[in-house]
Amino acid sequence: MENFVLYEEIGRGNTTVVYKGRRKGTINFVAIICTDKCKRVGVANWIRLTQGLTHKNIVTFYEWYETSSHLWLVVELCTGGSLKSVIAQDECLPEDVVREFGIDLVTGLYHIHKHGIIYCELKPGKILLEGSGTLKFSSFCRARADGEDLEKVFALAGAEEGEDINENTVQTYFKSIVQGFPLYTAPEVIKGDNFCKASDLWSLGCLLYEMFSGKPPFLSEGRSELIEKILSEDPLRPGSDSFAFHKPSPEFISLLDGLLQKDPQKSKEDTELPVSSSAKESVDDHENLDNLSSSRAGLKSSSNSFKIETQTELRPKSAADGESNESIFLLSSRPTPRTNSAVEICDATTVPIKNSSQGDSWLKKAENVCSSQQDMESKLKELIYTESDLTVTPIIDNPKIMKQVPVRFDPKALHIPAYSVEKLSSMKDVDWNNFVKRVCSMLESSEKNTGAARSKLNLLYYLCTLVVHKEIANRLISSQLFPILIQQLRAAANWDVRANIARVIGLLALHTSELEENVPVSEAITLLTELIRENFRNSKLKQCFLPALGELLFLIASKEEKGEHPRECWAVPSAAYTVLMRCLREGEERVVNHIAAKIIENVCTTRSYHAQGFITGEIGPVLWYLFTHSTGDSLKITPISALCRITRSSPNAFQSVIEKVGLTAVLNSLANGMCKIQQYMLTMFSAMLSCGIHLQRLIQEKDFVTTITRLLESPSTFIRAKAFLVLLQVLINNREMLLLSCQTRLLMYIERDSRKTMPGKEQQGGSEYLSKCLDLLIYHIVQELPGILGDILSALTNVSGRKHPSTVQAKQLKMCLPMMPVVLHLVTSQVFRPQIVTKEFLFNYGILLEFIRSIDSGETILDRAIGQAASEELIKTTLMTFGAVTEHPSLLMSHRLTVEDSIVPPLVSLVHSQNEEWRLLSLRLLSETTSVLLSHEVMGEEKEESLNSNNKLLSLIRDLLLPQYEHILLAPDPIPMYALKLLVALTDRSPASASLMEENHLFPVLFQLILRYQDSILGNTMQTVIVLLNNIVANKSVNMIPLFQEGLTHHICNLLTEAVALYLEADDKRNTKTANVLLGSLLDILQYMLTYTANIVRQTLQAQKSGAGGDTQAAEDLLLINKPLTDLISLLIQLLPSEDTEIFLSASQSLLLLVQLYGGSNEESMSPENMYSFAEVLKSKEDPRELKLLLKIVKRLITSNKKHLESLKNDGDALIQALESLGQTPSSDVDSAVASLAFDILRAVGHENIKTPK
Repeated sequence: MENFVLYEEIGRGNTTVVYKGRRKGTINFVAIICTDKCKRVGVANWIRLTQGLTHKNIVTFYEWYETSSHLWLVVELCTGGSLKSVIAQDECLPEDVVREFGIDLVTGLYHIHKHGIIYCELKPGKILLEGSGTLKFSSFCRARADGEDLEKVFALAGAEEGEDINENTVQTYFKSIVQGFPLYTAPEVIKGDNFCKASDLWSLGCLLYEMFSGKPPFLSEGRSELIEKILSEDPLRPGSDSFAFHKPSPEFISLLDGLLQKDPQKSKEDTELPVSSSAKESVDDHENLDNLSSSRAGLKSSSNSFKIETQTELRPKSAADGESNESIFLLSSRPTPRTNSAVEICDATTVPIKNSSQGDSWLKKAENVCSSQQDMESKLKELIYTESDLTVTPIIDNPKIMKQVPVRFDPKALHIPAYSVEKLSSMKDVDWNNFVKRVCSMLESSEKNTGAARSKLNLLYYLCTLVVHKEIANRLISSQLFPILIQQLRAAANWDVRANIARVIGLLALHTSELEENVPVSEAITLLTELIRENFRNSKLKQCFLPALGELLFLIASKEEKGEHPRECWAVPSAAYTVLMRCLREGEERVVNHIAAKIIENVCTTRSYHAQGFITGEIGPVLWYLFTHSTGDSLKITPISALCRITRSSPNAFQSVIEKVGLTAVLNSLANGMCKIQQYMLTMFSAMLSCGIHLQRLIQEKDFVTTITRLLESPSTFIRAKAFLVLLQVLINNREMLLLSCQTRLLMYIERDSRKTMPGKEQQGGSEYLSKCLDLLIYHIVQELPGILGDILSALTNVSGRKHPSTVQAKQLKMCLPMMPVVLHLVTSQVFRPQIVTKEFLFNYGILLEFIRSIDSGETILDRAIGQAASEELIKTTLMTFGAVTEHPSLLMSHRLTVEDSIVPPLVSLVHSQNEEWRLLSLRLLSETTSVLLSHEVMGEEKEESLNSNNKLLSLIRDLLLPQYEHILLAPDPIPMYALKLLVALTDRSPASASLMEENHLFPVLFQLILRYQDSILGNTMQTVIVLLNNIVANKSVNMIPLFQEGLTHHICNLLTEAVALYLEADDKRNTKTANVLLGSLLDILQYMLTYTANIVRQTLQAQKSGAGGDTQAAEDLLLINKPLTDLISLLIQLLPSEDTEIFLSASQSLLLLVQLYGGSNEESMSPENMYSFAEVLKSKEDPRELKLLLKIVKRLITSNKKHLESLKNDGDALIQALESLGQTPSSDVDSAVASLAFDILRAVGHENIKTPK
């Protein structure tokens, strides 16, 4: 099983749990079914029939494994839930959907029948849906081969395996099919016939009927009434008024009539599913669909035997290395989406688990967990023992202790009427008394010969069959029969008679629910004790008398606990306890040991005076010895269970075990034990810790905590819940263990199980218990955090400003500072983060950052007290903790003022750290925090277009950070990238920040960075520089002249040239998106530059026209500086055919600005390649605005440079053709403007034959 990873639970039944799993090393997901060994018969049958059976409509079986108490099956994962859930959700399905589902059912059933298998139990819960909607047959536990005797098959399998698969097991197993509610069971099966193919078709008819109508064809509250309906009544026809919402077709009614024919011999031969011919062909290439769906007749008697050569396929694989540990799967910490897939094993009722959104669920859930620490401890004690820990099973006739011979009596040799239980229950008092007198008379008769003894034994066998019924047991135990039984137990000469009398007494004690004070129970206990003591060497007699003694002891103990009778009513001799203790000791037969342990287990389940008799100083070690020296699973579990129940009243019993064998031996047994053993041992540890016994040793023992934490990987919900409970008690008494728990992934386990127990999810049994345990643990840890952070601050306060801490201070630092990683673990947990990141937490965290600044600057020196490594670890962990907070902007926004006042100032100071790692971390945190806070403020003040420059956050950055920013930007990688990100955040939100950059002479530094990273244009740093430049040039208040003077034009030309080349030649899909974003930003910068230049030129020209004069030199200088941009014209033209609309618009608008400013000064503007690009884009565009833009560019080029006009005349055929198509008669005023521009260009090149548009 080490080849599989186990994920979350996806379904649950009475004895079955279904998990989602994955085969290690692959992405193949599977369903992993964990079922109790009591289902071995059915599971083995499933595997026997379906191994190698592959079909699209059958759940594929892969492999199976066996552990000490469970079977594990690995099968195909179906993520769509069951057909039962679909019907429950939709109530009834349209006929076309029923038809599609019916095709899957018929196809799968035909394949099953073709291989000689009878499915036997076709019902909605056993049909699963794949994600695509395909139906699949699952769980062949009750299937059988056609015509085979299944009892013989399993008898043979049991003989070869040595398993406890007997005749009664198989008979009981298959009788249970019709003992339940036979909603889908064929009439002939109810009458007692064997399952056959025809009975499967009846079930198919019921299924199709239910899908269409929303309910089975026969429905009743009582089983007898339901059977009567199936045998004698016809189902309500789907064509009646009850189906008014959607009427069935005649073909569908005909199909149902044929499938639900009560006598399969009279079934129609022409019944057929209303499906297309192609669907029929999918059933089988050689036979018609009618062969399956049409005939219940003729199938009933057919036989196709299914044989297997060996029984080896009934054997599962063992757990790795033969270990009996249940935790044979790896539990994944990675959450996966839940599905509603569940495989139904035998009679297990699967309960799908629904998804629910997380949101603030944990926060809301934690609000009302506890009102105080005392309340929490009170709730904790209530959770130590659960009903699962105190389950009681019979002592007598318990198959896990020893096999019992079935009780059979001969009615003919009974000498009294063999009344049935029903007859006796309804008997009048007079008749009842006469019956009891006759029974007593026969029991008191002498055993002079063998026939008399045999007759008395036959009567006792008859009584054994009666007293297992509560009503009969209640009446008999209060009658004169009970004293007679005691008398005969003492006086009978035949030991078989005595043994069976003891059995009747034991069964009476087990099944009675009422006990009067005058019943001589004490006399019976005393007599049984004497008989056991007198025959102590006779193991067989002890095995007969001990169960009766145990049942009597448990009976009076339970009555005392309920307060029905005072304990003085039934005195128990001390010899009884002594005898039972002797039966536990070494040297006794294992069956005797087991019975004695079972008696103690049951009696000590009660909180009674009688249970106190077993609580002695030696009971713990004796039971532990029996546990460690036993081999059978049941015998190992019983003594631990008994010890667990004794510990409930006396935790010292478990303490004595630890003192005798050592904690290491106990922990080894815990780690390697079966699920039940682990559950009981965890319960005992909880009981001990809650009482303070062994407290100091356990809470300091790291191996103990580690072992308990490993149990959180168990697939058992109860074990995980109890492990959480033990860890909670450790943490209550020793806060330092929280660090070790975090290091051993406690928080990961809490998160995983919290998802399963969130509000809104269906919870039952173990899940509800797990939820309660988790709530307490989470509550306690949340309450502990302020104390942990407070201790750290207190220790640092005491040494603040000191370079030589005292010995006491150093000791305090060594105790408190190592707990800082706990804060980091909690902040990174989605369960704890919403509960612990509060205003108070962030305020204290700001104080901690001030201490970190002091340590980093050398004002406070901790190296001598805790060492340099520990000091550096403290700083790193502190910064990483706030980093985890910044990943969740909502937390920063919720406490914006606290973050600004308490955290940002020390972060700004730490940016100047001499340590590159701290400087980098601080800068990254400051960048992310600033971005979040500024965006929040912009949204909060909608009326203002920009932030107030006096804002405290901006003031800090302006006064303390920007003056030193040149050194930061030029620092080694990756510091410049985070420094640039901070500037991007500032320029995004605050227009004034661009001016601050100019004041601090940061523009030249940006161009230095461009030169530094020019070889990695797609790198993060270069991209961030370009985004920052874009923000700067987009700001209308920025004076761009200094940027032009620093070489902005030259750098943009180079960057655009390289970016266009990357864009046009990008083959690597990973780089395509990056190149697109980069090119878009550079085109935006180019457009802003050209727009700025155009505005300056326009203003100058307007001033001249108005006679105001004006300085034309500035405009001329600017045009001269930007003249190199004309070299980009050809590149921009090549971008015009781009499919990216934004790239086209930016390129065309920049191109228009360039030709407006510089005309056709670039000689390559109308090269053949460029003209072809113009032609292609003119053909592809339909938007008149885009066409006008392109035509203006062409017109400007040819009218400003005659060479371009000649090039168009000589080499521009494709472009002229495109212009001619645009110059045709326009369909609207907008189109006429396009046509007019096209005509102007054509006229310029001498094409006069085109009509001038109106």
